[in-house]
Amino acid sequence: MIIGCPREVKNHEYRVALTPNAVTELALGGHTVRVETHAGEGAGYSDSDYQKAGAQIVDTAAEAWESELVLKVKEPQPSEFDLMQEGQLLFTYLHLAAEPEVAEALKRNKVTSIAYENVTSNHGLPLLTPMSEVAGRLSAQVGAYHLMHSQGGEGVLLGGVPGTPPASVAIIGGGVAGEHAAQMAMGLGADVTILDVNLPRLRELSARYGSRLRTLASTSTHIAEAVRNADLVIGTVLIPGEAAPKLVTEEMVATMKKGAVLVDVAIDQGGCFAYSHPTTHDDPTFEIDGKVFYCVANMPGAVPRTSTAALTTATLPFVRALANGWEDAVANDPHLAAGLNTHEGRVVHPVIARELGEPTPE
Repeated sequence: MIIGCPREVKNHEYRVALTPNAVTELALGGHTVRVETHAGEGAGYSDSDYQKAGAQIVDTAAEAWESELVLKVKEPQPSEFDLMQEGQLLFTYLHLAAEPEVAEALKRNKVTSIAYENVTSNHGLPLLTPMSEVAGRLSAQVGAYHLMHSQGGEGVLLGGVPGTPPASVAIIGGGVAGEHAAQMAMGLGADVTILDVNLPRLRELSARYGSRLRTLASTSTHIAEAVRNADLVIGTVLIPGEAAPKLVTEEMVATMKKGAVLVDVAIDQGGCFAYSHPTTHDDPTFEIDGKVFYCVANMPGAVPRTSTAALTTATLPFVRALANGWEDAVANDPHLAAGLNTHEGRVVHPVIARELGEPTPE
């Protein structure tokens, strides 16, 4: 199969869908891999690295898209819509519930798309997990940074110093991203509370971290109290395929301290805070009533070397299966089939179809 790997074009997106090591594995399997020139530079991989691994370096995005299987990191951008080809297979993060224009482009071009974030396993979401780990850890870092007065924050050091109290951090969502956010915040010395609707998950987190981590059932009352007292709020809520629920309301934001920071890790799915809208690494924050919102939609793109290696390790087994015949791969693996989003001009994922107001596939 001919596999294309174009350079990412989203703002400050430096990840790449394939490492040179992954190219070698695919080439050994008899596949042709086309990598757009400079595609890996942001992650520390040169064109020469890819050539040595067995890739063909192509000069333009159009040449990379002239492939049976296209591998990307982020959803196609408007400049890429016309590069899609009918019958092509696209494997990438899509988050179509929050990206109706991308869904329309995929349908219009009759692209078969499989979304990383919807592929399942017996243990969760294997292709979302590594980036949730990265985004969770980054959320505590960027939250600490934007709490500085020079960045619009209230001027609080996350861990405090002897004789002063630490910052209060409220994390809404106790999944992978939430746990990793908690690890980083606790490591920096903050006073951390995590909220989730899943009581067994809260028991698990409590047993793992003990008295260092406060756990609360995620009710509107508990969220309101935690948000009101927090210096930093991190939202990591995920409902696979669906838009994130707005758990932090306008009324709750109004009760927060001036200079408090809100980091919305769920922004790829529309965000879980009132007022949230996607921002970029160029202009990452906005202010509402003196509160600082950080809603960058591709947070892991800020650490592309780590993110690319982690993502490719997770995706490569699925890429191999798809390259050897995607129809058989999907037919034989219900976990991979769960990632199918569009096919032959239709949205075929039932949850996403409902979110986009389209007919639910049978």
